[in-house]
Amino acid sequence: MTLAVRIESFRELVEEWLRGLYHGMISHPAYEKIEQQAEDDEDAFMLACFPDAFGIPSPISYYTAELLPYLEDEFEAWERRMWDRGSLLERKGHQYHF
Repeated sequence: MTLAVRIESFRELVEEWLRGLYHGMISHPAYEKIEQQAEDDEDAFMLACFPDAFGIPSPISYYTAELLPYLEDEFEAWERRMWDRGSLLERKGHQYHF
């Protein structure tokens, strides 16, 4: 096996691997569902930490307030998303075509 053949086979292998990586990370339809699920999980975490933002009393608000400086960028976007969203059931229904 010559060096040129080995380089060509390696190049084909890397090209195939990169094509699969691009398809799996960017162009595959499941990517959007995974992204939406991650956003829903983040929203649930933020709601558990800061329920007072929506008028839900919480006994742990004193302790979770310490997280606010670390999450301030996400907090504004999360609050806007939660006020714009009709309901969690509406979003999940849209995601699974109910």
